Amino acid sequence: MGTTVSKDTKAELIEILRIRYQDSTKKDKSRIIDEFVAVTRYHRKHAVRLLGGNRHSEKNRETAIGRRIYDEAVKEALIVAWEAADRICGKRLKAILPKLVDAMERHGHLDLNTEVRERLLAVSAATIDRLSGFRWILPIAFPMVSYEHCSVA
Repeated sequence: MGTTVSKDTKAELIEILRIRYQDSTKKDKSRIIDEFVAVTRYHRKHAVRLLGGNRHSEKNRETAIGRRIYDEAVKEALIVAWEAADRICGKRLKAILPKLVDAMERHGHLDLNTEVRERLLAVSAATIDRLSGFRWILPIAFPMVSYEHCSVA
């Protein structure tokens, strides 16, 4: 029990056991985890995550990129509208966005095709904040000022 297992050995063990673990029944998975934890001295939950699958694979990254709903055209239109609305927060911008987009199109400040317009109007308030770069600026906490020395006249 006093010996430690090297990183390379742990990596090899993970590769081998991951395949066995994923093809096993629940009872066998429990036994595999028990053995793995005894050898590597990892926490049980960490072992389950390691053997459960590689969630950060290239395939998953490509899927996440492919799931993007709002392309650059929507982002650019949103930023133009956000700037025109004096950089208000997403909740307020979401409420006025339909009227703002109509007015900006009427006056020639914005020219959107129907697909971009539909996606722009469907964007949520939280996504508006993410895409626009809006960040809450919290006021700096000033020390409390004592007014005991002031006289009320």
